Amino acid sequence: MLLIDAGNTFIKWARPNPDQAFSLESIAWRNFGAVRHHELAALEKAWQQIHDEMPIRRVLISNVAGQYLGNTLFEFLTALKPEPLKIEWFYSVPSLGGIKNTYLDYRKLGSDRFASMIGARALLPGKALIVVTAGTATTIDTLSPDGTFLGGMILPGLKLMAESLAQNTAQLPEIDQLNNGAASFANHTSGAILSGCLNAQAGAIERAVTAHLKQFSDVRCLLSGGAARYIAPSLSIPCRIIDNLVLIGLRTSSAEKTL
Repeated sequence: MLLIDAGNTFIKWARPNPDQAFSLESIAWRNFGAVRHHELAALEKAWQQIHDEMPIRRVLISNVAGQYLGNTLFEFLTALKPEPLKIEWFYSVPSLGGIKNTYLDYRKLGSDRFASMIGARALLPGKALIVVTAGTATTIDTLSPDGTFLGGMILPGLKLMAESLAQNTAQLPEIDQLNNGAASFANHTSGAILSGCLNAQAGAIERAVTAHLKQFSDVRCLLSGGAARYIAPSLSIPCRIIDNLVLIGLRTSSAEKTL
C-alpha cells in the first residue's frame, strides 16, 4: 500500500509495513519520502523504484492542493508498470477511525484535518485532544475523549504570517533564523516580526488548550507540520511533536476499511 498526503507545500508519501502499528514512541515506515511541488518529477522515479521492489496494490490519497495536482499524481500512479490495483481518494465522512465529524457540512472539513484527527486518536485513544498542524496554514482542532470533533481554528501559518506582515518592508525575516532561537522582545525589525508571529501561533494554541480544559480535566496537545519545531519551544504548555499525522490517519482509516 502507498499513502499520499498532498498538501499546499509538500507531497509526502509513505509505505507502511504489513503489520504497521503506531505509538507515541514508535512511528516507523517501510518507505517514506517528501518533495515540494516544484520537485514533482522526483515522485515518478521514487514510486517506480519502490513499486519494482514490491508492487503497489492499493493507493490512498489525501489532496488539499487542488485538482491540477490531483490529476498529476493520478497520472504518475497510473503510469506505474504493472499498474496499481486500486487508487482511492480520502475524503471527510460523517464517521471514520473513531472520529465523529460534526462539521456543519462534513464534506467541507479538509481531508488533511480529518486524517490528522484520526491519526491523533490512534496514538492517544480515549483522550481529550488538541490537534495542531503547523504548515502553510495552522489548524487547531479539538476532540472529546469519545472522538467527537468539537470544532477548530484556522490561522495563517508561521511563514505566511511573517511574509504578510513584512511584505511592504525590506526586513523580511527568514524563518530559518529561528534555529538559533528568537527573543521574546527583539531589538530589530526582523526579529520583532519573528517574535510576534511565533507568540501569535503559540498564543492561539495555548488558548485552545485552556478553553478545552474548561470541559475536560485531562487535555493532550499534539503538534505536527513543518513549523512545529519552531513553535514548540515558545509554548508554555506540554505539547508533543508528532510528524506526519495525516499519513498515520490514512493508514488507520485504511486498516478500518479493510476489516
